[in-house]
Amino acid sequence: MSSHLILVVEEDPATRAFLTTNLTADGYEILVAENRRHALALLATHRPQLVLADVNGHTLGLLDAVRSANGLAGEIDPETPMIVLTSRADELARVRVFDRGGDDVVSKPFSYLELRGRIRALLRRTCEPRHAPVARVGALTVDHRTRDVHVGEQQVVLSAKEFALLQALIADPTRVFTKRELLRDVSGTSGLARLTRMLHAFAESWPPRMPAAGS
Repeated sequence: MSSHLILVVEEDPATRAFLTTNLTADGYEILVAENRRHALALLATHRPQLVLADVNGHTLGLLDAVRSANGLAGEIDPETPMIVLTSRADELARVRVFDRGGDDVVSKPFSYLELRGRIRALLRRTCEPRHAPVARVGALTVDHRTRDVHVGEQQVVLSAKEFALLQALIADPTRVFTKRELLRDVSGTSGLARLTRMLHAFAESWPPRMPAAGS
């Protein structure tokens, strides 16, 4: 399983520690925040792939801030998936979470196995690439079924790791990725030394193997 970065925003120390320990054991990378302010700071600097949140009295405000990227100059991804944990069992409270942009609501006390299943399902829907059979960006053509890559009429031979990296880039061609994001998405780890070697080798070998169309 590829590692995903999850932000746990939980005011209760025991629940925070429980989630951190178990999610880490299940292979996720975890960021921890105790309140709305800290959560927004981490969202702006680390761009997690999912948020688990329960900050009593401030959860809806956190949802609003994320969905509008309020006052953060676009540093927060407003589409960040969010699961709200709540002690309130009434239907109206749950509906309000959905109305304000929450992706799921889990009542406390919760079953960890059920919560983990909901996390996995949401990450599958939001993070796993859904490629068209053939993608085209300018002169570049990528066939995801046969793993063929062409620039114009010329075929480009890539290793498995290089192809995975190209898939990540072509899935969102206008986005600027950080090194951490690319390694997390492609290799399932955030080790910067390994990422640097891979990306540098990829960048150095890419131009000779991918000439301009028509050359």
